[in-house]
Amino acid sequence: MSAGAADAACKASRSLRRPLVVKIGSSTLTTPDYRIDRAYLQQVAAQVARVRAAGWSPIIVTSAAIACGLEALGMDERPDDMPSLQAAASVGQSALSSAYAQAFAPHGIVTSLVLLTRRDTADRTAYLHARDTFDKLLDFGVVPIVNENDTVSVEQIRFGDNDTLAALVACLVDAELVVILSDIEGLYDANPRRVPDAKLIERIDAIDAAVMAMCGEAGTAAGSGGMITKVKAARVLMVAGIPMVICQGRREGVIEDAAAGKSVGTLFSASARPHEITPKKLWIALGDAARGALSVDAGARHALVERGSSLLAVGVKGVEGRFGAGDIVDIKDASGHVFARGRVSAESDEVELAEGLDQKTLAGNRLLAHLAERPLVHRDELVVFE
Repeated sequence: MSAGAADAACKASRSLRRPLVVKIGSSTLTTPDYRIDRAYLQQVAAQVARVRAAGWSPIIVTSAAIACGLEALGMDERPDDMPSLQAAASVGQSALSSAYAQAFAPHGIVTSLVLLTRRDTADRTAYLHARDTFDKLLDFGVVPIVNENDTVSVEQIRFGDNDTLAALVACLVDAELVVILSDIEGLYDANPRRVPDAKLIERIDAIDAAVMAMCGEAGTAAGSGGMITKVKAARVLMVAGIPMVICQGRREGVIEDAAAGKSVGTLFSASARPHEITPKKLWIALGDAARGALSVDAGARHALVERGSSLLAVGVKGVEGRFGAGDIVDIKDASGHVFARGRVSAESDEVELAEGLDQKTLAGNRLLAHLAERPLVHRDELVVFE
């Protein structure tokens, strides 16, 4: 078979699937003493088996490798030092994978373990290889179990980001839906743990600064993520046209209800995509961590959001962090709200010298003349979240 025929066959196979990404957080998957809740895992497996029988192609993004490792090592408390956390993750990945395999075996479903880090996805070639692997696993009828490779990924252990990982996987497989199983019902207009009359928001059509302000910090000892990481993941998924639901993970039949379109928490679903989003742009949005940020004025913000323009130096009013040409940077407005992300064409020192200068002024500067020939962030390498 020729390369073109093989690619066409792969696309045809992908079009027949209905990928469903289910993310389970540590606080949902573990008991109050930070041990894996095997009875709950069996309930999840039964639900996933039923949605699979209904035509979905499920993928599970899981946390709790460290929690499983602590249980296996007989440790009652989560250690503070990184080597101990990484050792626990190393032991826990094996235990967690085995627990999933045992839970799905009665349903005749084969599971696989896929470990990813930002390093794996920062390279676009590796990103595409990962996509091909998921395609083939789904072709074989396997339910992939995906996790951060916490044994070597120090940054992810420290901050936790499996919500971003779930969004990344969803974009890789062009998912129809992402379901985040959490220890909270969804996004509230205030912290429900502190404000008794906080109200659940059932649907979000756009994520702006006001929505971001509703997000709190990480809420439990078992998990290291929080609502902010979930909403940031939803922000990218909405750009990609993939709906996401945050819901109470222990609610009976919640995965089946979400897959059936029933209201089970907070649904993030944009009414329209802001701009054309290519696979390359999705990789920019999710595949690599931002190395810094550019603050822009109101005119530049309007040009990027409303006209789909590239970012020029004249619109830049501030530089954060140290980055090189080709790195990913966040783009903020005057209030500090991140509304876009892109690949910058110059290093941070150059941008600091060029900020606020128009193309004519740049062209007359011997040090910065090369920046007059191209934008700082080209629109083909820019993702706008609004």
